[in-house]
Amino acid sequence: MERRRYLVKIYYIGKSKFYGSQRQPEYLTIEECILNALLEKGYITDIEDSGFEAASRTDRYVSARGAFFTCILEREPILMEINSSLPYEIGVWAFTQVPSDFLSRFNAIQRHYIYIVPTPLSTLQNTGSLNIDIMCDACRQLEGKHDFTNFSKRDKEAKTTVRDMDFARLLINQDFLIFQFKSRAFLRQQVRRMVAMILGLGRGEIDYDYFMNLFDLSKTFSYQPADPRGLILWNIIYENNINLKEDQKSKERMRDYFLKEESLFSFKHKLFNIMQHNDFG
Repeated sequence: MERRRYLVKIYYIGKSKFYGSQRQPEYLTIEECILNALLEKGYITDIEDSGFEAASRTDRYVSARGAFFTCILEREPILMEINSSLPYEIGVWAFTQVPSDFLSRFNAIQRHYIYIVPTPLSTLQNTGSLNIDIMCDACRQLEGKHDFTNFSKRDKEAKTTVRDMDFARLLINQDFLIFQFKSRAFLRQQVRRMVAMILGLGRGEIDYDYFMNLFDLSKTFSYQPADPRGLILWNIIYENNINLKEDQKSKERMRDYFLKEESLFSFKHKLFNIMQHNDFG
């Protein structure tokens, strides 16, 4: 059977045992787990000859619901066969055949990131004032074409630091602040640094003029990005002629894992909440 190139959609949870998505010597990463699964099931015979290429790179603790990679496979993939060699924190759940020159990174037309602020909104408000309106306004200022140098980690590999932000919004969902950002491409740590500055503005740690000065390239700023645990690569959009085939069993595997983890953390949340009080005599 002729080898063909495939675009594959994946999810992963940024647990501490994974040192980000990109392959690194002597460290366990998302890409290493996927490549090992493809090797084990005979979908590739040599990593260097596989043409493996990821659409996005994410840091340690960052999660994804809709990340992608392209790879030359020996045969059409059976996703649950690949999933059987992956830890439950990682899963493939959709795919399609693509032309031999298709690249998941450069053929993407939009990336969608979500950032969930780890601290509940009620806790943030109890520990100080929080101006939601000014934070929403700051999101709107990010939309359009800007040089995001001061909202990113300096990267010598970046050919340009200008990006066109299609969408930037803040919403409240079940006592959590959730940011959404959409753009064709993002710079290193861009989402986490935008969130850090917007939160600082909302808390009154910086004023509005300071925030707007971040667009001034004659000035430099030093600050820490927001916690990577809150960041999710939600989805990547391609042209309409890319028709993904979702695998129902793989989607069920993903949902079952998410539900199990949700139940576990709900219990832990309640346990620690009760242990802070003395309401049981």
